[in-house]
Amino acid sequence: MARMEDGHIVETAMEARGAERGPTVRNVLVAGTALVIAAFVVVYIVYFGGGG
Repeated sequence: MARMEDGHIVETAMEARGAERGPTVRNVLVAGTALVIAAFVVVYIVYFGGGG
């Protein structure tokens, strides 16, 4: 909990940050990586695949 010292508010690092990194950061990273991989697959199929 924040406290006053000499007229200044003193907080821990967690309090100052406001939150900790939760599973949301991981989910965004995984989803973004999956979308990039899917985009590369689509580009590969369009340019190099397609039917023999």
